Amino acid sequence: MRETVTHLPAADTNHTVNANDRAITALVMLAHGLVHTYEMAVPIFVVIWLTEFDLINLGIAQFNVTTATVGVIVTLGYGLFGAGALPGGIVVDRIGSRRLITGCLLGMGGSYILLGLAPSMVVIALALVLWGLSASVYHPAGLSLISKGVEQRGTGLAYHGVAGNLGIGLGPLVAAVLLLVAEWRTVALVLGVPALLAAVYASQASFDETAAVTAATDGGSKASSGIDSLGEFLTESKHLLTGSFLLVFVVVMCSGLYYRGVLTFLPELLRGLPGFEPIPIETLLPPGVLSALGIEVGTGQTLKPQDYFYAGLLLIGVLGQYAGGKLSDRIPVEYGIAGSFLVLAVLAVLFVPVSAMGFGPLAVLGALLGIALFVVQPMYQAAVAEYTPAGTRGLSYGFTYLGVFGVGALGGGLAGSILAFANATALFGTLAGIALVAAVTGVALARRK
Repeated sequence: MRETVTHLPAADTNHTVNANDRAITALVMLAHGLVHTYEMAVPIFVVIWLTEFDLINLGIAQFNVTTATVGVIVTLGYGLFGAGALPGGIVVDRIGSRRLITGCLLGMGGSYILLGLAPSMVVIALALVLWGLSASVYHPAGLSLISKGVEQRGTGLAYHGVAGNLGIGLGPLVAAVLLLVAEWRTVALVLGVPALLAAVYASQASFDETAAVTAATDGGSKASSGIDSLGEFLTESKHLLTGSFLLVFVVVMCSGLYYRGVLTFLPELLRGLPGFEPIPIETLLPPGVLSALGIEVGTGQTLKPQDYFYAGLLLIGVLGQYAGGKLSDRIPVEYGIAGSFLVLAVLAVLFVPVSAMGFGPLAVLGALLGIALFVVQPMYQAAVAEYTPAGTRGLSYGFTYLGVFGVGALGGGLAGSILAFANATALFGTLAGIALVAAVTGVALARRK
C-alpha cells in the first residue's frame, strides 16, 4: 500500500507532534499510576483479611486463613501480573495499545468492585486473579505506545515513571487513610471507580499510536503487523533473544531481582535498627484529633517509623524516574545502565555499615537508594525501544516485564532464604553482585553497539 505524505508548515507540525505527545503521556501516566496504586494497596487489606476470615472454603476442601494461605492467594495475583506480560505484548502488536489499555483499566476497576463485594476469601482470590490478568497487559501496551507514539521518548518515559512511583507510594497511603473513616469493602469499591472512569477516557482520547516510528530509530523496521502464528512467535522470540536484546533482557532480570530483593523485607530489616522504635500515637496528636480519627487514648496504638521510611523511599523514586528518563534523551542508555547499576552495587555494599550509624546517615543512604533504584527503569525501557523493531515492540516489552515482574519476583524468595539461613550482610552482598552483573552487561551493550 502506497503511503501518502502531507507536508505541513513547521509550526503546525510541531504543534501536532507536541499535542500527540501530551495526549499519550497523559493517558499512560494515569493508567500507570492506577496499576501501581492497586498493586500496593493489596498488602494494606491483607492485615484485615487475616483477622476477618477464618476459613477458605473450596467445597471439597477447607483451609485455615493464615499468613501462608493468604500469601498464596496474593502471590497468585502478583504472579499473573508478571506472567501475563508476554501474551499481553503479543496482543498489543496485533490490536494496538489503546484497546488493551482500555481493557486493562476496565478489568482493574472491575476487580476492585468485585473485591468490595467479596463475601469470602474465595471471591477475594478471584478478584486478585482478575486484577493480575488485567494489570499484566499494561506495561507492554503502555511502553509500546510511548516508544512508537511519543517523539520525546525519554521525556515520555520519565513522566510515565513518575506517575508509577506516585502510585507505588501513595496507593497504600490513600488506602490507609480511607480505612480510618470506612470499612475495607467500601474502600475497595471507592478505589475501583477511578479505573472505570479512566477506561472511558482511554477509549475517547485522540492520538496517533505510531507518530514517532522511524526506520532509523526503531530497530530498522517500520513494520506494525505483529505476531500471526505460533511459528512466527517462536521465530521472532528467537530473533530477539539471539540479538542484542538478550543483553537487555539480562539487565531487566537483574533489575527485577534487585528491586524485589531489596524491598520485600526492608521494613522488617529496619524494624530492629536504632531510631526505628515504635512511637505511641497519643504522644503525637492532641486528644481532639485522636477522637476525630476514632483512636482511643490508652489503646497502645503506635506509629511504625519503618513503614514511613519505606513509603518515603518509594516516593523519592519519582526523582529517579524523572532523572532517568531525561538522561536517556541525553546520553547513550548503555552507559546510563552501567553507571546506574554500579551506583546500586555501591549502595548495597554500604547499607549494613551505614545502618549501624543511626537514623540520619541511613535516611541519606535510603534517599540515594530510592533515586538510584528507579533511575534504571526508564533507561532499560528506552534500551528496549532502541534494540527491537517497532513491529514486535509489544512482544519485546512483554519479554521485558516477564523478566522484571516474573523472574524478578524470585528476588523476594531469594532475600527471604538468605535472611533465614545467613544475615543482612549476605543479602546486600548478593544484591551488589546482581547489580554488578547488570553494570557489566550495560558495558557489553555499549561495546556491541
